[in-house]
This record gives sequence, C-alpha cells and structure tokens, in this order.
Amino acid sequence: MGNTGGFGDFAALEPFFRIVQEGLSGLVDGGHFFELLAEDVVVEYVVSVPGYPRRVRGREAVADLYRGYGDVMILHSADGLAVHRAPGTSVVVLEYAVHGQAVGTGRAYDNHFVSVITVKDRKVAHWRDYLDPVAVFRAIGWPAKEH
Repeated sequence: MGNTGGFGDFAALEPFFRIVQEGLSGLVDGGHFFELLAEDVVVEYVVSVPGYPRRVRGREAVADLYRGYGDVMILHSADGLAVHRAPGTSVVVLEYAVHGQAVGTGRAYDNHFVSVITVKDRKVAHWRDYLDPVAVFRAIGWPAKEH
C-alpha cells in the first residue's frame, strides 16, 4: 500500500490494530488496520497530547503519523472492548484499553480510548479519538521533574 513501507513498520501498534479490527468486524472491509480506512479518511484527535496533530486527512497521512509510534511506546496488549452501534446510522463507538511500555523511561503505559467512527461504503470515513493524556505523561515522564 503506497509508501507505508509494509505493515512491519507498525509492530508496536499491533494490539491496537487487532482490537479495532475486532470492534469493526463485519462493518468494514480490509485485512489490516490501514486497509479499513478510506483513502480520504479524516481522523480527529479531540482529546490528545501536546504536539500531536488535531486533524489528519488521508490513509497515507495516518500511516505516516503512526510510523514512529514504536520509537516512543510499545503496546503489549489491548482489552476492555465495548462496541456501541446506533441503529439506523453508520456510527460506531468503540471503547477499549491499551497496555504497553514507554521506550524512553521503561514505565508501564495503560490508556483508555473512546473512538467515534463513521463507516461509509464499508470503510472508515471519519474517526474521532479521545484518550487520557495523563496516562501518556505518566509513561513518558512528562513534564520532566527538576533535579
């Protein structure tokens, strides 16, 4: 797929990919996370961390954003999936948790997400993401403590 360099670049995110695929099972087509996304998908990070983009457009842009994830965080598992579907609409809400370790500090990383996903033509057309930024700060040690 384009210039994503193969899916091996994203091994640190596999638990996230798997839980999203489980949550969207039967609603979207594609064998890997990025294949679930429409070419012109819009992803909005509504509650996130400083320095992270608020909005990304396009499958390739999402892949580019996620490519460096393993330099900061490695996920070991994901669980707690709850799927909420509004009958008669194309909106699906996924709640889930991810667990891993921050690369720089070695600290545990546990975060909870709510993803509001709009499906169109069996692809993810729009994604709004909410996470706990404090969980990220704890794991990466930000802000750094004065010595």
